[in-house]
Amino acid sequence: MIRILLSVMAFALGITIAAAQDPIKERKDLMRGLGDQAKIGGAMAKGDEPFDLAKAQKIFATFAETASKAPALFPPNSNDEPTAQDPYTASPKVWQDTNDFKSRFEKFGADAKAAGANVKDIETFKAAFGSIGKNDCGGCHQDYRLKKS
Repeated sequence: MIRILLSVMAFALGITIAAAQDPIKERKDLMRGLGDQAKIGGAMAKGDEPFDLAKAQKIFATFAETASKAPALFPPNSNDEPTAQDPYTASPKVWQDTNDFKSRFEKFGADAKAAGANVKDIETFKAAFGSIGKNDCGGCHQDYRLKKS
């Protein structure tokens, strides 16, 4: 009997914790962290900051982590309104073509992991970072992110 009661209480606590989470805030925070790493990568790629292999690997690790966490942060009916502080919002296409949206994160994660394993110097970094930025980030943002005009 006590096991059943403990199980029910644990389940109820889990539902309470899950309900208290804010997927919109969580995904915006996650994307903000990704953007911070992308700025570091952009500075290295442009030569504004010296190439640092440890920083490059952290960038790609952050990209891969974001790719694994982000899809769960777009549950149905979790769209938001743009604000003056944050003019971006998810496009309704996120929920209209969920399979494509999720597959883009899978590709992004795979590309980031491969880059982290293969980048050795500034030239390989520029190639990998540029490809991910254009093909993964840019493509997804073009189709699945809206900006308030």
